[in-house]
Amino acid sequence: MRSVPNAPTILVFDSGLGGLTVFREIVKLRPGAHYTYVADDAYFPYGQHSEDEIIARVVPLIGELIAEHAPDLVVIACNTASTLVMTHLRETYSVPFVGTVPAIKPACASSKTKRVSVLGTRGTVKREYTKKLIADFAAGCDVTLVGAENLASLAEAALRGEPVSNEAIAAEIAPCFLNGDARTDTVVLACTHYPLLMDQMLAVAPWPVDWIDPAPAIARRVGDLLGAANGLTGTPETRFIFTSGQSPSPILSRALAPFFDARMLA
Repeated sequence: MRSVPNAPTILVFDSGLGGLTVFREIVKLRPGAHYTYVADDAYFPYGQHSEDEIIARVVPLIGELIAEHAPDLVVIACNTASTLVMTHLRETYSVPFVGTVPAIKPACASSKTKRVSVLGTRGTVKREYTKKLIADFAAGCDVTLVGAENLASLAEAALRGEPVSNEAIAAEIAPCFLNGDARTDTVVLACTHYPLLMDQMLAVAPWPVDWIDPAPAIARRVGDLLGAANGLTGTPETRFIFTSGQSPSPILSRALAPFFDARMLA
């Protein structure tokens, strides 16, 4: 890996705002880095597009962002994109990449009842990549794949200050909860948007489960690749970019403040 400066530039990319849950954890570990967060809202939601369309969209777009922002590391904070484009990105660009994939291995390792659900977008749960993770790492667990049709969009709406009912959330997560000889005790959050709705999911869940959020593990991987921060602290320089070219509304800017805790530069 190439030499990384003490205050590296990190590009975090997602289809929308879900990657903020990953961004938040990375900032905790590397508070003094420079960040560019890119939300591909012009193409959101990715679930409406075919696999070939997503690859054709994301691979050259990441190249444009690398050329413009010169990051030392790129985080693809999107399960849907990561399961499709990581090989293409690593073959095309020399910058190190960190992807986001369903945390099936740790979920199955920690489950007591050996009944685990993977909650993702329809595209993520049907992908061969996800099925291979189950085949390789399920470790005797009964794994249920749940493709939520609207949950990512509901998370975006909630962050923008729009009302999202508990009933809507309950309908999306209900298939995760199986009760028979053994109850589901672990749910893998296979979309970075979903932790944005954690309070409501906790409120409507029919019984307590362990919710596995991959964001802390992704942040640790970023830290491993970048190396020690050498005591560098402070408020990071942060750019927030919508691919549509819009600027965050006042409501959205207030909602984003807890994630950034920094100046936002459009």
